[in-house]
Amino acid sequence: MATPSRPVPVLFRPFRGGRVAKHILLIGFGLVMLYPLLWMISSSLKPEELIFREPGLLPSQITFENYTEGWYALKHPFGYYLWNSAVVTAISVVANLVACSLAAYAFARLNFPLKKFWFAIMLGTIMLPHHVTIVPQYIMFSELGLINTIWPLVMPKILATDAFFIFLMVQFIRTLPRELDEAAEIDGAGYWRIYIRVVMPLCMPALATTAIFTFIWTWNDFLSQLLYLNNPDNFTVPVALRTFLDASSDSSWGPMFAMSIIALGPIFGFFLAGQKYLIRGVATTGLK
Repeated sequence: MATPSRPVPVLFRPFRGGRVAKHILLIGFGLVMLYPLLWMISSSLKPEELIFREPGLLPSQITFENYTEGWYALKHPFGYYLWNSAVVTAISVVANLVACSLAAYAFARLNFPLKKFWFAIMLGTIMLPHHVTIVPQYIMFSELGLINTIWPLVMPKILATDAFFIFLMVQFIRTLPRELDEAAEIDGAGYWRIYIRVVMPLCMPALATTAIFTFIWTWNDFLSQLLYLNNPDNFTVPVALRTFLDASSDSSWGPMFAMSIIALGPIFGFFLAGQKYLIRGVATTGLK
């Protein structure tokens, strides 16, 4: 018969002060990291002449003129540029999911000549800086007459040039039991049906991770969009925000901060919608 446990004396109980201090320290670091965002929100609610005169977070005057002025300050309403970014980002996300998953399935499940060699080449492109390929890509798209269109922004996604996501999906697919493929083959399924009906439904964490990162990277991409989009009618959100700043005249800081807050909304929404898959996708746990 087990003896009842006795209460631990107060002197011998573990000290919880270290855990409290750790949480206070983490909260402090979190506030430091959030300070730029909080300052931008505060500045978007201040009159423009007080933005740099009052650096604190609590504005002495609150106004929403920056939002109304910023929405109609450019050639088109700011919703026009949000739509342009949404189109480019949506095509990029769908293209990356389809193209990278197909390439990953081939590397993880199929056998073809020089498979290891092409896989090594694919991994080698991860270490290749993006700035190295800018000039040859620009020349190629210029020769094709695709400058000032969205094709230079989405075509690399269609051709599965993001090796990081291919490698992520390859590692995830390799954790899936091959017995599932063999059972589908016994039932008469081919490679395409196995890819669509068996592999892809089990790769939802990796697909969600790819979609989240592709959305964030494409939505925030400034260099490529500035390079290929010269017509204001084709501007996306990052390029449109840049037009609020002018080195030769006055810059519209208040409207720019206000529109920057609006531009952050889709990123937060998309991230919160798929965050439960993010850690599982990066960890590539697969099936247990």
